[in-house]
Amino acid sequence: MKRKNWMAFFITGGLFGAILILPTLIVVPFTGSSASHEVQETPNPIEKAADSPKDLSPIAVRVERSQSGKIEEVPLETYVARVVASEMPAEFELEALKAQALAARTYITRHLLEEEAVSQEADVTDTVNHQVYKNDEELRAQWHDQYTSNMEKINTAVSETAGEIITYNQEPITAAFFSTSNGYTENAEDYWENEIPYLKSVESPWDQQSPKFADQKIIPITQVQTALGVNFKGNVQNMTMTKTEGNRVDKVQVGDQTFSGRQIRETFELPSSDFSMQQKGDHVIFTTKGYGHGVGMSQYGANGMAKSGSSYKDIVTHYYHDTEVSSINKQTALLTSRNDKPVN
Repeated sequence: MKRKNWMAFFITGGLFGAILILPTLIVVPFTGSSASHEVQETPNPIEKAADSPKDLSPIAVRVERSQSGKIEEVPLETYVARVVASEMPAEFELEALKAQALAARTYITRHLLEEEAVSQEADVTDTVNHQVYKNDEELRAQWHDQYTSNMEKINTAVSETAGEIITYNQEPITAAFFSTSNGYTENAEDYWENEIPYLKSVESPWDQQSPKFADQKIIPITQVQTALGVNFKGNVQNMTMTKTEGNRVDKVQVGDQTFSGRQIRETFELPSSDFSMQQKGDHVIFTTKGYGHGVGMSQYGANGMAKSGSSYKDIVTHYYHDTEVSSINKQTALLTSRNDKPVN
């Protein structure tokens, strides 16, 4: 069945209601080592593992590679495994990797069902505009002799959650995630423009163990004033700040000008919108807590929960308020008819 016909059939089937206007998912990917050396060829664990991700779904995902412009078409669960490998450290607890697998599978399911493809040939890119994706060759180069053990662990996480997604009112959610919280997650409406009922601020005390929990950035005060178009009149403390429910900066007022915490964060490329500003000589010290936008699931928080004995279902229902773990088959069976030919 052609893609256009499939979409028409799906819509008329009434499996989903009106599409929510939602912000683009912003994610903070985990970046592995860029070092390289000769790698001995080893059997692909995806091929050999019992109940391997490749065998579990006839649905294909077409990924546009940002560097080469080529299109890679891979089975859904293989795509999920490679996203998990690209987005979360492989040394994380198995239950945390399972939670990440649900987030990745939920995101791509929602995208395939409700959002526009990036082109006639591709569904998604391999960047943070969608989800970070590295193929088998890239993961081998990144992990070297740890490739086999890492992929076996990740494939286990994907296989043991195969066909499961996170839903709210029986629809796949916007599965936002990020690296490290400041101790709380953020309400969606406090960072993005839209209120989303399941993306609400919750406690996340486990993140204090993250290496990204605290940071500082020092910027010349003249650069700060120029970038914002303001004058601190001799002292950066001549301003007022308000906070969000998630204890991040909501508004910064300098004279008659007001900036959002997100604006400040993005202008100065801060790790988080939980920041304080202190002047020392002719420089401003930004002290931050957390890493990422703060909306949805904290990856280091998920790992902390897993270390404390929480299951992946405990993790996703903690970070995504009033959601359920549901079977993909109940809502996306028609995805299997999208392609005219089977996935190899």
